[in-house]
Amino acid sequence: MTITRIDGTTDARTTSAVVELFVAYRHFYGRLDTDDDARTFLHRRVRTQDSFVWAALADDGVAGFVQVYPAHTSLDLGTVWWLNDLFVAPTARAIGAGRALVQHVLDEAAANGVAEVRLETQPSNTTARALYERLGFTLDGPSAPVAEHDGGAFLTYTYGVPDPTTGAARMAPAESV
Repeated sequence: MTITRIDGTTDARTTSAVVELFVAYRHFYGRLDTDDDARTFLHRRVRTQDSFVWAALADDGVAGFVQVYPAHTSLDLGTVWWLNDLFVAPTARAIGAGRALVQHVLDEAAANGVAEVRLETQPSNTTARALYERLGFTLDGPSAPVAEHDGGAFLTYTYGVPDPTTGAARMAPAESV
């Protein structure tokens, strides 16, 4: 399995496959009404490069994707990445694509001096939660619902990216809620 950045130089077939997985991801969360808007949205993210999108490529095509949004914290003088979207095609589950994508995000974060990687997930998403915990994310506590349609609180996880010279986290984890 290969992880590749989706950007303006990515071939149209791979980009299109990632965009369709993005649509499927939104369907997973009950967003069935705006497929064309979703396609436009992700194409814009790739074109403007205001997020990082990576794809897991397997023998038979794109197995999954991850999208990360960079943010900055003025008080801690650090950069935080929000792992906002992670989705593996149903036909590609159990081949390690999700793990490879999240590990790639953590490796890129370390290489780019990022202090933390944060994400939110539904409490019922036990498979994803187990993956995040195996990779070293810690649970911060319940957050407010992301949107009205979600019908419940999401859990926030944080990964303190270690400094390569000291091994210590670059930024102290947030207090648990």
